[in-house]
Amino acid sequence: MTRTPDDARPADAEVGQPGDERSLADAGLPQEGETAGSGTPGRARFSGLGHRLYNGEAGLNIVGNSRLIYKITAVLILLCLLSIALRGFNFGIDFEGGSSFRLPGSEQQLDEVRQAAEDAGAEVSTAQVVGGNTVLLRTGALDQDTERAVVDAVATAAGVQPGEVSPETVSADWGRDITDQALIALVVFLVAVVAFLALRFEPKMAIGAMVALLHDIIVTAGIYSLIGFEVTPSTVIGFLTILGFSLYDTVVVFDKVDENTKGLERSARMTWSEAANLAINQTLMRSINTSVIALLPVAGLLFVGAGLLGVGTLKDLALVLFVGLAAGTYSSIVLATPVVADLKEREPEVQALRRRVLARRAAAARAAGSPAAAPAGPVASARRARPARGGVAVAELPSSVAADVVVESPSSVRPDTGGGATAAPRPGARPQRPGAKGRPAGKKRR
Repeated sequence: MTRTPDDARPADAEVGQPGDERSLADAGLPQEGETAGSGTPGRARFSGLGHRLYNGEAGLNIVGNSRLIYKITAVLILLCLLSIALRGFNFGIDFEGGSSFRLPGSEQQLDEVRQAAEDAGAEVSTAQVVGGNTVLLRTGALDQDTERAVVDAVATAAGVQPGEVSPETVSADWGRDITDQALIALVVFLVAVVAFLALRFEPKMAIGAMVALLHDIIVTAGIYSLIGFEVTPSTVIGFLTILGFSLYDTVVVFDKVDENTKGLERSARMTWSEAANLAINQTLMRSINTSVIALLPVAGLLFVGAGLLGVGTLKDLALVLFVGLAAGTYSSIVLATPVVADLKEREPEVQALRRRVLARRAAAARAAGSPAAAPAGPVASARRARPARGGVAVAELPSSVAADVVVESPSSVRPDTGGGATAAPRPGARPQRPGAKGRPAGKKRR
């Protein structure tokens, strides 16, 4: 008997794998019921985590743990302030004044040139190779005789003529001018930030942003003082740059907070703090991705360039950028929004909203007939059940919530139009008899 093409099918096709699904699998495309990227477990888990964070199905209870965050932040700031007070800063020649010497040389001659300058009576603060073929020495202030002696000594050590050495004297007044201009720029920047946030959002968000920026300033300065890198004009430039990055990340979170809290008083779906916490989780993956992308090149400049290759030309700029970006990410995620939430929870309208939300949840729990105590609130404060295919998402409500108001049963809160039950009267309206339509109770028909 001749076998038909259907009889010639492989055994695995008979088990239940149709030809079109096999074709999709051979082509590497997702089959029915699968999503793109599900073939890569790591990427699928990462994508699923971001989706669940945005929907409020998973996340971190950051606003709820604000007291712990404040304690950790306070300890970190205290350590940085102690380092600034006890160790101080290693100001460079541009701020304290001094002399610099440029001469042809290589990395192999750097130690010999530095030792020759110190033997001539100079106190060398930094010695590095710039441009690949130029040695740059920075020393303290020198008189003319000592400067000539240093020029001759370093020229002999490098094997060049004294005329190829370029000495330069920098006054401390120039460094003070840089400091004053940097402080003026910082004040103008902070005033502009406060005005923008107060007009775009609200004054309390401006306060939260200022707290985050103050945290970034103190932490960056403290770690810079602790490590002892030289403070140069590049440090000041990097310092002003990180403030803009921290503000950008904070504004992204605040914009989502503002979106989640619009119309919250009318719907009474969640409290203000829960809506703010949901906004943090919805923007969490974006903040992390942005920070990682920004930190990678800076880390390469700091650890690979300055650490492994010994190129220290921009290590002062790389350090302040690396520490500032990391501190800005921390403050924008776990510090700025909890500060705003704590300030908002003191407003009478927000407190009334909290009571209404708790009362509504307690009423829903009583309607469900579950007398058990409610568990702690959802992490993202707006957890939603994943709907079945073709179905409708249903909000998960806790069994009961401890509320500080008395809540009537659902039958008294909402009238039953089909059973003739007595409905709770509207404010300013007289109660009606059961079954009476449009006629006040106690009024007889004439």
